[in-house]
Amino acid sequence: MPEYPEMEHYRTQLSSLLGGRKIVKATVNRAESVNEPVDEFIAALAGRTILFVERRGKHLLFHLDDGNRLLLHLMLGGWLAYGTEGPKPDSHFQVILAFDDDHSLYFGGLRLGYLHRISAKTALERMKELGPEPFDPRLTLEAFRKLVGSKRSKLKTALTDQHFIAGIGNCYSDEICFEAKLHPAVAANKLNDEEAERLYRAMHKVLNEAKEAGGYMEPPLTPDDRLTGGYNDRCLVYDRPDEPCDVCGTPIRQETLSGRKMFYCPNCQREA
Repeated sequence: MPEYPEMEHYRTQLSSLLGGRKIVKATVNRAESVNEPVDEFIAALAGRTILFVERRGKHLLFHLDDGNRLLLHLMLGGWLAYGTEGPKPDSHFQVILAFDDDHSLYFGGLRLGYLHRISAKTALERMKELGPEPFDPRLTLEAFRKLVGSKRSKLKTALTDQHFIAGIGNCYSDEICFEAKLHPAVAANKLNDEEAERLYRAMHKVLNEAKEAGGYMEPPLTPDDRLTGGYNDRCLVYDRPDEPCDVCGTPIRQETLSGRKMFYCPNCQREA
């Protein structure tokens, strides 16, 4: 599932590609991917201009010139492509937006994800449910310590809770815990000040490095995109069961925590 690095990477690229572009046609191949009758969705988007692209947590919001938003959540398996033609036949994409420069934005894998046309008020209401952004300047170290101290769940469970911090999921919760040398199954509210600070620094380091490397999702956004997915081979524990830890050589262990896969080094991340 795309997380902060993937969605921020998408936002950065799409902002320059779509800002000021007019939608000339919308195609919907899966009615369940949108939140209104297909004919109404298509008619409402015809002639609309995308002003800019915003990210909140794992969502993208395309701001339209009529004041409405297109709210995108890729969920599990969703991905984007942009170009004069799609990397697959058009029928493979759930939604396609064609623009006035003969390019289109292709929304793939939206079996669980969605693209909803909503009002600005509705968008604000939905986004209010999310926790703070990892790089929000108001989320100081002291504020982070208090936030972690209030969480009674396991550390990985806390990090993946979108009401706690927005944008972190399965992959980067494991990578952050490894960077901080903390076991993902420890109780979040049992961390001392030094451990909470390590977690805070690790969160910023891992998420920033992953964003700069294009995230771990590999489908390129554009035909000449060589950056997207660049972090996939740099993951140190996620999806590496039984491989040797890059730090100590101990085999990476895979377990399940609250229904989620959990990857960690049992030597570097010893559970107290």
